[in-house]
Amino acid sequence: MSTPSRDLTTTSYAILGLLAIRQWSTYELAQQMRRNFHFFWPRAESNLYAEPKRLISGGWARAESKAVGQRRRTVYAITAKGRRALENWLRQPAAPARFEAEPIVKFAFASNSTKEHMLNNLRRFRDDAETRQKQLRAIFDEYLREEDPFPERVHINVVAYRLLWDQAQTEANWADWALDQTKRWPNTNGPQARSTFMRILKERLDTSTRTVASPEH
Repeated sequence: MSTPSRDLTTTSYAILGLLAIRQWSTYELAQQMRRNFHFFWPRAESNLYAEPKRLISGGWARAESKAVGQRRRTVYAITAKGRRALENWLRQPAAPARFEAEPIVKFAFASNSTKEHMLNNLRRFRDDAETRQKQLRAIFDEYLREEDPFPERVHINVVAYRLLWDQAQTEANWADWALDQTKRWPNTNGPQARSTFMRILKERLDTSTRTVASPEH
């Protein structure tokens, strides 16, 4: 089996995937990136303005100038070569998912800071998760009003959105729990009672075991 071109990145394929749906201007691509991709591939938006030109130079996309009223705008479309590259990439195993969160990196080294700084960091983490839920709720409301822009993709989008919602909810719930735990600490560098944290680990393992053992319905 052939492998995808080394010239293309995940961001390249994300844009090709959008172009496989329809033609877009750069502005419209940016809107789509902000609406959806920033939840799970924020790198795509930062590379947006350079990436279509790379796709054109490699023959994976083409640009067309179209009249819009008194003005003209450039729209991008996928080529046959681009479709073949996209289809080939989709057949390849995806890289493992990664959880990337600077607030958790900071929390890992909280013993080098103050308790208040640690708590503020956790509050921001919770606020960010709640903000993502508000953004997702606005998208969900569009679907429920049957105003979603691509109804033919509802089966794909809703399944993906369920993961994004659950992830944001899990992060918000964890932050509330972590704040409740850490507010009781006298400081960040003194050892706390080990038995408390062993009980937390045991409870998580017991919950995981019950979930795995539960029969499917």
